[in-house]
Amino acid sequence: VQLQASGGGLVQAGGSQRLSCAASGRTLRNWFMGWFRQALGKEREFVAATTWNDDNAHYADSVRGRFTISRDNAKNTLYLQMNNLQPEDTAVYYCARYSRGSFIDPRAYDYWGQGTQVTVSS
Repeated sequence: VQLQASGGGLVQAGGSQRLSCAASGRTLRNWFMGWFRQALGKEREFVAATTWNDDNAHYADSVRGRFTISRDNAKNTLYLQMNNLQPEDTAVYYCARYSRGSFIDPRAYDYWGQGTQVTVSS
């Protein structure tokens, strides 16, 4: 399975951006999926995750109310809508497939996309 993240770029503070994560090789259906991010010099951190049917989403406190995770199983794609972006949201964003363990722990995920850079200017 391959995960391809896209949609990153440069945005001004207060702006919005939508990230996509397209899966190939296997269907996303039935997978619990997550988004993580890693800022320069920092550890990878949990951003959001969702069940296969989008009925139970989880968010990091730092993004709750601003970010929305969603998926289109028919298109085999996971999304992250990011609103009211702030400079502290600057990071490389990764999508990943959950395997086992705590879903906020990156070690619980077995397949990762290559990452897409999001830069928020003040």
